[in-house]
Amino acid sequence: MNIHEYQAKELLKTYGVPISKGIIIFSKDEAEQAARQIGGPIWVVKSQIHAGGRGKGRFKGLGENAKGGVRLARSIEEVKADVEEMLGNILVTKQTGPEGKQVNRIYIEEGADIKRELYLSILVDRESGRVAFVASTEGGMDIEAVAEESPEKIHTITINPTTGVTEKDVEKLIAALKLEGAAVQDGKFLFPTLYKAFVEKDMSLLEINPLIIMQNGHLRVLDAKISFDNNALFRHPDIMELRDLSEENEKEIEASKYDLAYIALDGTIGCMVNGAGLAMATMDIIKLYGEEPANFLDVGGGASVEKVTAAFKIITADPQVKGILVNIFGGIMRCDIIAEGVLEAVKEVGLKVPLVIRLEGTRVKEGKKLIDESDLDVISAADLDDAAQKIVAAVRGQ
Repeated sequence: MNIHEYQAKELLKTYGVPISKGIIIFSKDEAEQAARQIGGPIWVVKSQIHAGGRGKGRFKGLGENAKGGVRLARSIEEVKADVEEMLGNILVTKQTGPEGKQVNRIYIEEGADIKRELYLSILVDRESGRVAFVASTEGGMDIEAVAEESPEKIHTITINPTTGVTEKDVEKLIAALKLEGAAVQDGKFLFPTLYKAFVEKDMSLLEINPLIIMQNGHLRVLDAKISFDNNALFRHPDIMELRDLSEENEKEIEASKYDLAYIALDGTIGCMVNGAGLAMATMDIIKLYGEEPANFLDVGGGASVEKVTAAFKIITADPQVKGILVNIFGGIMRCDIIAEGVLEAVKEVGLKVPLVIRLEGTRVKEGKKLIDESDLDVISAADLDDAAQKIVAAVRGQ
């Protein structure tokens, strides 16, 4: 689960992390009061959406020469004008895609006297199986671009979970970021504190870009992005309260109600599969035969009829879907349960696109019998390769 920048900063502030003064607003009428409360003389007006690249983004309908989603304002009138343009408008960035996202809240923050910009993040390093810091002196830039152009400027410091952040780890981070003077002392507090927040709140990513050194030599978190491990959210009702449903795909929200692993994609073939690995293989083979999957959908190992019915409804509600491939390998999951769920869903929503079903494993005979006796216009498949070829041909009208 992602949260907004201002929410991330409020959370980090509870740990004592140095954050600029800022106020979140939800209407244009709040802009002047917020600006006066912060005090200036420079303000930063920040669109709050779940996407990176806001500063370089562009608002629909404002022209290519218009300013982006993060702006410097040098007067209260400029703050009000920026909010007027931004709030309620659609911001398009590299991460939103061409459809963009509507800006429903704006964070007004005091300006900072920046000397240097640094990059710092904490994530789960799959290679080491540990939490790791990623540090670079190239702050304010896309870390992907730094990795491609100057990989030697990116440093990864893995943390031993039994010791946490040690003095040696802190020294490595200080050296990686080339800190001096007051920033060194700040780092000795900041790095262990960020790690503590990461672990205690079950984060999957904590990214600070940029972490700045101010003219007075001290460190400050200028931007913050936090993602949480969905599987651990039951331990954090306070974090769950920060969820912004307006930033999420409607079908993904519906899927989460039934504990379905669903991600919307841009293709035309809807997929219902059990098991993440099999789901990935199913999407890959669809692409191999020249079409694109419309979704990733894993119904899990112990799905009920209700769960399968919900999954089918979510797939058919997508207007992009021109065909559906159900690919089930019954281990814990029973094939007859899948068949019952599909039949129940078809009764409720109808079947307006080609449907290919491949069933194999536990109670497969019973599952196929249910399908065969249903009088549904279903295309059966012997294996995954056969299923992929048949759904691609059906979508293409062949």
